[in-house]
Amino acid sequence: MQADLLTKVILPLSLFLIMYGIGLSIKIADFQSVFRHPKALMIGLTGQMLLLPTVAFGIAMLLQLPPEIAVGLLIIALAPGGATSNMFTYLSQGDVSLSISLTAIISLITPFTIPLIAAAGMIHFLGSDTEFQLPIGKTIVQLLIITVIPVVLGMFTLSRWPNMARRIEQVLKWFSVLFLLLIIALIVLKNADNMTSFFAQSGLATLLLNVTVLGLGYFLATWAKLSHPKAVCIGFEIGIQNGTLALVVAGTLIGNTAMMIPAVTYSLIMFVTGAAFGWWVNRKRSGRD
Repeated sequence: MQADLLTKVILPLSLFLIMYGIGLSIKIADFQSVFRHPKALMIGLTGQMLLLPTVAFGIAMLLQLPPEIAVGLLIIALAPGGATSNMFTYLSQGDVSLSISLTAIISLITPFTIPLIAAAGMIHFLGSDTEFQLPIGKTIVQLLIITVIPVVLGMFTLSRWPNMARRIEQVLKWFSVLFLLLIIALIVLKNADNMTSFFAQSGLATLLLNVTVLGLGYFLATWAKLSHPKAVCIGFEIGIQNGTLALVVAGTLIGNTAMMIPAVTYSLIMFVTGAAFGWWVNRKRSGRD
């Protein structure tokens, strides 16, 4: 894949809009509610911040992935949940308020964690003399601009103009999912001759990552005796990542299109595994009722 208008302009702008849409659905009261019941928050944060990158690193080592593919897998693991995880939580009768709040809180944290851990991953897998660099300070600023600022703007819009905010949020909610599908479709069409190679390089790794963390997130929440809707939410928040952000970090901020490959295969796979997981947890709940 080659960096072009898609990775340099369209992806960052679309991510800004997606994060603005997430902000439009968040009130300060949502954060207060989550902090009043901190167990679910701590499990979600632990799963996102520790479990995900650890599993990704283990898979990369186990499968002996090529260095750039290994870094790309780590990047997708470092990305927060997004509108897709919120959508799956809603469709699977999970705790949507918790899902949105976790997405927002983790999105405020990841601009600081992604540059640090991704830079360490690049040194580990590529060596310190690699031509690709991820300046930590500059990257934090860039991620704050395209993720945190739009969330804050969205929250401000909701507080001042709630009716307008709800109308815009409904549009952007579906835009974020459809736009990710469109971006992936464009990448697939542009690289049709290489898609078999892409899946050969990272398909198994991204499938293992996705399925493993979906299950681990759900069972971790169940083990902690959280309610079924909260367990479903945490499964999706840990198991479904913001593919658009991963594409931006790999293709726009680092400028290494090979590192985008895991985000592409992951973003295709997660719609299938997410739907299957939603069907399974609802079947499990029906059997319990």
